[in-house]
Amino acid sequence: MGQVYVSITGLRLKSVFQMPRFYWHALRSMRQATHADGNLSVATRTINGVHHTLSVWRDEAAMRTFLTAGAHGQAMRAFRSIATGKVVGFAAYTPPSWDAVPTIWNDRGREV
Repeated sequence: MGQVYVSITGLRLKSVFQMPRFYWHALRSMRQATHADGNLSVATRTINGVHHTLSVWRDEAAMRTFLTAGAHGQAMRAFRSIATGKVVGFAAYTPPSWDAVPTIWNDRGREV
């Protein structure tokens, strides 16, 4: 396999009361990502109270096309009222393991 583009997102809800809105946007965004052109895989896990998404894309352009479109675009516009978080994206030959995700996110992520 050649290089792929890896995107890691981690979000912390601002309040437990934001959970229904968060999951409404998250489920719609996951459905969109699963069917997006260039998406190779997408998975989520909650680790230490942080809702992480690990997605793997054919290339950065495919991820960027997905980023602001459809349900994910709507989620991004609602994000600031729901959660705080960081994102990190990078090219790699293999995606990181879930064990490595929190460290990569914490050390290399940029606040959004």
